[in-house]
Amino acid sequence: MKNIIFKTIVAGAAVLTLSACNQKKFHINGTITEAKDSLLYLENLSLDGPVTVDSVKLDESGNFDFSENAPEAPEFYRLRIANQFISLSVDSTETISVKANYPTMATGYTVEGSEDCETIKTLSLKNIDLYNRVLAIQQNTQMGIEATRDSINKVIEAYKNDVKQNFIFKAPMKASSYFALFQTLGNMLIFNPRENKDDIKAFAAVATSWDTYHPNALRGQNLHNIALEGMKTVRILENKRNMQIDPSKINTSGTLDISLVNNKGQVSKLSDLKGRVVILDFHAFAANESTARIMKLREIYNKYHAQGLEIYQVSVDPNEHFWKQQTAALPWVCVRDPQGVGSDLMQTFNIQEIPTFFTVDRNNVLHSRDIQIKDLDAEIQSLL
Repeated sequence: MKNIIFKTIVAGAAVLTLSACNQKKFHINGTITEAKDSLLYLENLSLDGPVTVDSVKLDESGNFDFSENAPEAPEFYRLRIANQFISLSVDSTETISVKANYPTMATGYTVEGSEDCETIKTLSLKNIDLYNRVLAIQQNTQMGIEATRDSINKVIEAYKNDVKQNFIFKAPMKASSYFALFQTLGNMLIFNPRENKDDIKAFAAVATSWDTYHPNALRGQNLHNIALEGMKTVRILENKRNMQIDPSKINTSGTLDISLVNNKGQVSKLSDLKGRVVILDFHAFAANESTARIMKLREIYNKYHAQGLEIYQVSVDPNEHFWKQQTAALPWVCVRDPQGVGSDLMQTFNIQEIPTFFTVDRNNVLHSRDIQIKDLDAEIQSLL
């Protein structure tokens, strides 16, 4: 039995050895002068951070030659001595040649054998220039805090527009475009894939291209996840903003008033209901779901009216006669906005769709809008 196991292991080792011999390689070679006795590291810039792949102690000539297994999709590496490094991308079996002088290797190097690596050099130099410009603004003692912040934001936005238009959107399938997305300014990502809608578009463009040119690549999947998470976050932020009322429309007492003609031909103000809890409802009786919704409102009204609940319902129906017919038997305040869905009220209350309702407390102050309320009964009971 031992012999059988031994033979199986030996056979397996032979297959692995043969496979390793047949594995395609990429090469990174060149010369870094004025770096005698320095350790030159080849590091893989993995999704989890830099990982040392190989290293060599440079002699007086500064020559080096690294050879590693070729990746199935574009991968990122860097040559590093201490805190000086050169960023590179590797696509399959190419040979990349780098020449540099150690003290200035991060900015003064030359690279041959890869168009993407040349573009990454251009992007890296742009990034360094951006850093220096921001630093100069920060160190300008003649500028105030607001002016400093505005100037820095303008410089960063100009940089982002340049990189997006001339690199990312121009060739989203390139490794250099992927590299551009993750450039930093200090510890901050220049492109914000979490909250900036335009930046998320850049991530999505590269992700889509990598799906086509590098299907199933882990980096492409990572880009997709980042873009989708960013879109989700932006929607949440937009919903929060949509819940806010324009503060310029709120009067000096902290309330928001409406004054419209009711179905009895009289002017009714929302502020007239101060002292009661109010459901401020924006409604269209011509809508398909109107009848079912009115029945639910009747239930709520009947349940809590005696305790101090009122409904102030604003109709946006274009047909006044139809509206009067529909509201004739309703027990609450029914008014109509003749401007309909184009009314200024739609902007004042930031209404994105009809029907929509708000709750108003006894001080005539808006409390919540429908998308914030999970349990209407509990909401009303808390205000009564």
